[in-house]
Amino acid sequence: MHAHGAPYPPAPQQAAPYPQAAGGYPQAAGPYPPAQQQAAAPYPMHAPYPSASAAYNAGNAHPQHSYPNAAPIPAQHYAPQQHATNHSYHSMPQSSSNAHNQVFLANKQGTPTLFAAQGFDPVKDAHDLRKAMKGFGTDEDKLIEIICRRTNEQRQEIQRQYKTHFGKDLIEDIKSETSGNFEKLLVGLLRPIVDYYCAELNDAMAGIGTDEEVLIEILCTLSNVEIHTIKHQYLRLYGAHLESELKSETSGNFKRLLTSLCTAARDESGRVDVNAAKDDARELLKAGELRVGTDESMFNMILCQRNYQQLKLIFQEYESMTGHSLEKAIKKEFSGDIMEGLIAIYRCVTNKAEYFASRLHKAMAGIGTNDKQLIRVIITRCEIDMSDIKVAFERLYGKSLKSWIKGDTSGHYKHALYAIVGEQRSS
Repeated sequence: MHAHGAPYPPAPQQAAPYPQAAGGYPQAAGPYPPAQQQAAAPYPMHAPYPSASAAYNAGNAHPQHSYPNAAPIPAQHYAPQQHATNHSYHSMPQSSSNAHNQVFLANKQGTPTLFAAQGFDPVKDAHDLRKAMKGFGTDEDKLIEIICRRTNEQRQEIQRQYKTHFGKDLIEDIKSETSGNFEKLLVGLLRPIVDYYCAELNDAMAGIGTDEEVLIEILCTLSNVEIHTIKHQYLRLYGAHLESELKSETSGNFKRLLTSLCTAARDESGRVDVNAAKDDARELLKAGELRVGTDESMFNMILCQRNYQQLKLIFQEYESMTGHSLEKAIKKEFSGDIMEGLIAIYRCVTNKAEYFASRLHKAMAGIGTNDKQLIRVIITRCEIDMSDIKVAFERLYGKSLKSWIKGDTSGHYKHALYAIVGEQRSS
């Protein structure tokens, strides 16, 4: 009571520190898109896609709508914290890293080369790793046996047990006990996969110059939910919006392509419409080969918005109209980074394993090896479709992936790569 006898005013209710879990971000465990969408009626045949020219003329080339029908990752995963200013790696909470890992493995179609270890004992693995690095010398074979033969989710659990039992950070110990590409490979494997993607994107844009190939390889090949997950984590780790960083590091048509992809608003219904595919194929023809100059916006809009199944139809219609592939037309009409980006989308739609096989081949072909690229493709695909990539590699290039790795790498680094891609160790 106040001195004058008036009651105290009611205490103001404390505002909720985080938004309620009503919508916004998809739970990693659930199917994508939501199940009720998947059960939609068969694809209607009355031009469900807007006419490409109409959409273009209406200025809707890059819809900016937010991610639909989503449920949030629990807010505590993104509690305010000091942003990384030195681009160093920050560990993630257990539930967050596992949830993110599931995002990158959900609904994947392919045959991996790395599977969850049976009878997994993270405490024993942590002790074995400590023993391998303790004292004089390092048992690199033991590091390979454990780190290269566990899934990312299992490696995160090993790291937690290592820190709990020894009060030390496993990644820091690996850095102090190994070197060169072997160290880079092991450290990359130990990062949660979303953190690894974020670090690769950040490195591609850091310093003088930009590695556009890395931006293309990541943004042109991932799903909406994967790109959204990376955007959230990038902001958390580096204190900057990924889209803003991309815009400041690129220009022209390539910048517009990456902005469209970063929006992550591709239709992922899987529904197809033959008539709409014919319309889009005609629009691509009019935007490229049938005019002087090229209307890049039309290519950008169609290749960044349509679902993969619909794009396959569009590519088939284009080829039946012209007698050659859309890839050939893209090479004729475009050059530089925008050409590489559009071709990456085309190849991921037509045969994703062949696209990544070509990335591995490019990393090792010619004089020298692009080890960063080799490591990235192997780390990001080993739990998804590396077995398919190996088959595609041998079909395209006449020799096994193992033989190329053997010719371009050596020592523990080589044997670690063998383990990840499911090959037996040889001399």
